[in-house]
Amino acid sequence: MSESKKTTNHKEIQEWAEKHGGVPSIIKGTENDGNGEGVLRIHFPKKSDSNDSFEEVSWEEFFKEFDNSKLALLHDPNGNFNKLVNRD
Repeated sequence: MSESKKTTNHKEIQEWAEKHGGVPSIIKGTENDGNGEGVLRIHFPKKSDSNDSFEEVSWEEFFKEFDNSKLALLHDPNGNFNKLVNRD
């Protein structure tokens, strides 16, 4: 069993997500009328039954909101777990 890792490094996050089939996304219906992109997620379309709930965004858009919201990615290096959490 591997330990979870917390990171804010954009390159590391993008490489981890792409390695495991993840794409930068927001949950549809959570947009904030110009006050932010919405609730961010790394979505795994090939592993999901709810693809209609997510809207893919560019990595640039994802990381802009990621930084503005002061988030970090908590993840299992093997791709079994991930969660966006506060940086503190």
